[in-house]
Amino acid sequence: MNVALRNHVAPFAIVLVAAGALAGTAAYRTALKVQAPPALAASSRRAYGAGPRDTGSPSGAAGNGLLAQAPQDGFAAVAKAVMPAVVNISSLKVTRTYEYSPFMLDPFFRDFFGQELPGMVVPREQREMSLGSGVIVDEAGTILTNYHVIEQAQEVKASLADGRELSARIIGADRRTDLAVLRVNKASLPRAQMGDSEKIEVGDIVLAIGNPFGLGETVTMGIISAIGRGSLGLADYEDFIQTDAAINPGNSGGALVNTRGEVIGINTAIYSRSGGYQGIGFAIPSSMARDVLDSIVKYGRVVRGYAGLGFQNVTPDLARAFGLSETRGAMVTGVDPDGPAAEAGLRRGDVVVAFRGRPIASDSDLRTQLSRFKPGDRAALEIVRDGRRQEVTLTLSEPPATRQRAGQRG
Repeated sequence: MNVALRNHVAPFAIVLVAAGALAGTAAYRTALKVQAPPALAASSRRAYGAGPRDTGSPSGAAGNGLLAQAPQDGFAAVAKAVMPAVVNISSLKVTRTYEYSPFMLDPFFRDFFGQELPGMVVPREQREMSLGSGVIVDEAGTILTNYHVIEQAQEVKASLADGRELSARIIGADRRTDLAVLRVNKASLPRAQMGDSEKIEVGDIVLAIGNPFGLGETVTMGIISAIGRGSLGLADYEDFIQTDAAINPGNSGGALVNTRGEVIGINTAIYSRSGGYQGIGFAIPSSMARDVLDSIVKYGRVVRGYAGLGFQNVTPDLARAFGLSETRGAMVTGVDPDGPAAEAGLRRGDVVVAFRGRPIASDSDLRTQLSRFKPGDRAALEIVRDGRRQEVTLTLSEPPATRQRAGQRG
């Protein structure tokens, strides 16, 4: 049974929270959690004592189509161009708890004072700092990071490569994709260029840039090991890029970039027996991150279309019962009679095998693809019905709750 784990690292302690594993191996989100001092401490960008370093690049800006092929001297030009646009994110979460006074353990005091014992309840304040990474995506100071890096934070700060520390404001977050968008009030910041994750291939060389263990800017190299990874239990919508570039706690929200210096993923999690790097890391593809970013910047939240469709994985038994040649796709288990799926003519028992020309591997795959479309968007679905393939066109609508609220407003 898979158990999903989030990696919260306190001093010499790991706190595990539910979500997906394989025989003792678990998926760990890579935000670093530590007990914070009374004041939010700045996370040092440079643990070493060097002076300001040259952050210039051949193009003069972070990520402007640097290299078509790998240079002979490695990837220094790519790293120099992108690192200034990757920031350290430190977020402070303060929780207040109440504990009974030790006097309540003494029967004499309980009998003498009853429930009126002075100081019976003692307030306690716990301060937890989460250390992660983020990527500046425009000159206005918009930053992409992971939702779990800033979850329930009362204070968020971004430390730049040049040592400046800026207060950051959360302008929107999406738990369902584990993404968040921040903004710092500073103009003319270095920015990374977003690439197209739809064009990546297994075997492509990539660099992972972030802030592991709060050490400061760090670059590792690897390849894309797989694409379209899902069912990890890390988010509702999963379409992860798998890489063997080293990703460790603190890398959450950092950049996965190609050899042209373009961000093609947001580093998010690792698969590990120990909570440390073991060669399997995951990044949210830039195409999904761009959709979430654009929606939050425009609407202040993520707007998704509604299909009115329930579905499940195709099991071997279902495949045999319905005469399917393979156990791929998503079988329709329910249709909202007033929803877009019913209007498109979809029925229970239909098997969706392709979405806009892209093969559908599982129910998780279809759910993720649908999540990227907004009300009014049209999508061609290829289905198998009674052993025959056919195509239907689905036009997504607003979710019923949204339509109801709009009607109440008149």
